Amino acid sequence: MALQVVKTPADMLKLSKQWTRDGKSIGFVPTMGALHAGHVSLIERARKENDAVAVSIYVNPTQFGPGEDFSKYPRTFDEDRKLCEAAGADAIFAPDTLYGKDPRIFVDVGELGDVLCGMSRPGHFRGVATVVTKLLSIVRPDRAYFGKKDAQQLLVIEQLVKDLDLGCEIVPCPIVREPDGLAMSSRNRYLSPSERKQALCLQKALKYCETKVAAGERDAMKLMGEMAEILQKEPDVEMDYIALVDAHTLVDLKRLRGNVLVAIAAKVGSTRLIDNTSFKNLS
Repeated sequence: MALQVVKTPADMLKLSKQWTRDGKSIGFVPTMGALHAGHVSLIERARKENDAVAVSIYVNPTQFGPGEDFSKYPRTFDEDRKLCEAAGADAIFAPDTLYGKDPRIFVDVGELGDVLCGMSRPGHFRGVATVVTKLLSIVRPDRAYFGKKDAQQLLVIEQLVKDLDLGCEIVPCPIVREPDGLAMSSRNRYLSPSERKQALCLQKALKYCETKVAAGERDAMKLMGEMAEILQKEPDVEMDYIALVDAHTLVDLKRLRGNVLVAIAAKVGSTRLIDNTSFKNLS
């Protein structure tokens, strides 16, 4: 089947309904474009697990705050189309807009959107939850695929689908990394050679935490302080947060116990990067 490019919600919904009438299961990979190997891994997994695969490419304005990089966010549709085709996608949903002239209804994600990235990006997860709800309503997939690098986003979307009974399985997929350990991100292309090298401190701090936890350390404040020291050694790195939280509620922990998410956000030069690791069933 030749790759289709679909430009309007009405046409995408029509195609999805046709797939469903034909008895096909639908896999969906939502993206903002500027695709890399991490996105490709999601598309390839969707290809293996579904009869039809749709990829959305839409830079969503409602999840960008004032002064953020909406206008300069990379838009590389021709390259993205080639990657989608090679990975086995059947359709690209690339609307010009998903919002009318005066949108008044948005999805409030509550306290899950107020912590971690939500503290420095107020309204971000309202924008994410709103656009994901719209996309799932249009594409109507059986399964939607999200990377674990955006751990808070993944949790918000899993809760969204559960609480609103959207009837879609959310499939979390592993973080894909560069050979040196840097988590793949569309924003990595903004980094200068020097900044790219310094950005490795995020993964270095997470690896340090993993080593200390494996050795029995459970004091969250101690770990947080030692991880912060690793980031502070790099002159062009400005830490946003280091958080050791309950993996389900995102509540800060004093001592690590149960399922734990360790998340980092930092600016490297002017580029904001995130990364994380997690632990299960700590005692």
